[in-house]
Amino acid sequence: MASSLLQIPVDDSIVLRVTHSNINSFSADIRFSLQMTVEAVKEKLWKKCGTTVDSMCLELYDDSGDKVSVLGDNTRPLGFYSPRDGYRLHVIDIDPSSITSGGWLDNTSLVEKYKISEEAYDKLDGTYRKLKEKLGCQHSSHESKISDSYMKDLCANIKIGDRCQVEPGERRGVIKFVGIAETLAPGFWVGVQYDEPLGKHDGMVKGKRYFDCPPLCGGMVRPDKVKVGDFPERDPFEEEEI
Repeated sequence: MASSLLQIPVDDSIVLRVTHSNINSFSADIRFSLQMTVEAVKEKLWKKCGTTVDSMCLELYDDSGDKVSVLGDNTRPLGFYSPRDGYRLHVIDIDPSSITSGGWLDNTSLVEKYKISEEAYDKLDGTYRKLKEKLGCQHSSHESKISDSYMKDLCANIKIGDRCQVEPGERRGVIKFVGIAETLAPGFWVGVQYDEPLGKHDGMVKGKRYFDCPPLCGGMVRPDKVKVGDFPERDPFEEEEI
């Protein structure tokens, strides 16, 4: 006499929509092998929804919402109950002290929130606030070490109106500003109007206007990134020779 296991194709599997009696928001499409025992199905669901195997009852519903069967024998394969793709497997948690009971997994307002005063938080080490303060201090310290004459010598041959090329990217344009930028880090900066919209602004940086140019054609870079010389505007219709 052939057992029910032999009547189920070895590689057969289905997708069931899983719901939970205590968690209204829980709904998942999960694939199961028809060879799995009901106990194995419960083990898989326990890891998904938190209801233990011993506290779990399973009911199978068809795609029209009618109950097909109760999976009451843990030793039988899932395929014994003739589930089909799209059927719903409903988990019922019968443990009144279960972690899923009381509705708190659906309604977070029922969970007591941990609160800490500003004074106590400030005394803690390793917080995000302390890290942010530390990084801010390091940034300020780094800027304080840069003098106002930083890279001034590199600006000796850079004049407003010069054609230039900015690295990286070989972006070509014209010099529009040379000097100290109050809204940027200390040292000398070069303002460039790119031939194409490869920049970040129109010459206004952090609320201060250093020059005028079309939107997204302006850039403020350090002098060491700028080469002045014979850098004519590229012809957009120029084709490379084959």
